[in-house]
Amino acid sequence: MKKVLIVVDMQKDFVDGALGTKEAVAIVDNVVAKIKDFDGNIIATYDTHGENYMDTQEGKKLPVPHCIKGTEGWKLDKKVQKALDKKDFTEVYKPTFGSVDLVEMIRKYDVENTQIQLIGLCTDICVVSNALLLKANFPEMNISVDAACCAGVTPEKHLAALETMRSCQIEVINE
Repeated sequence: MKKVLIVVDMQKDFVDGALGTKEAVAIVDNVVAKIKDFDGNIIATYDTHGENYMDTQEGKKLPVPHCIKGTEGWKLDKKVQKALDKKDFTEVYKPTFGSVDLVEMIRKYDVENTQIQLIGLCTDICVVSNALLLKANFPEMNISVDAACCAGVTPEKHLAALETMRSCQIEVINE
């Protein structure tokens, strides 16, 4: 069975930067441990915006500049980066919540013999978006989310996103 770990947007701006939360900070060690112990392919996504972020639809609805490519906030959390540096991993830069490029990357795997697990930030935005995109494109693939390695914008939104994913037949572990 092929295993793929998708580390979603574990970037400084979401951990302890512009949009950081204490819940995001609290999962960093869990994420690092998951990466260290994982035996399989790893993909790390980066929320990636340009200098014109505030002029975009997202910028107008969420007027907090974050994850501007090349800035400190765009980089992965230092502990997460250090763990990933010891592994072979692929980077995916995504300009919005869900990534079509990620879906295309997963197409190369055998649906019936691949397990995908998602971890990262934010449960209620980018994690759920990517999990649902993957489930919609690969309904027979084993897709799970590790709740202990995710955090939402708020604890309530985290729980709501987990319930949404569970409703869509995405397995939720470590609640």
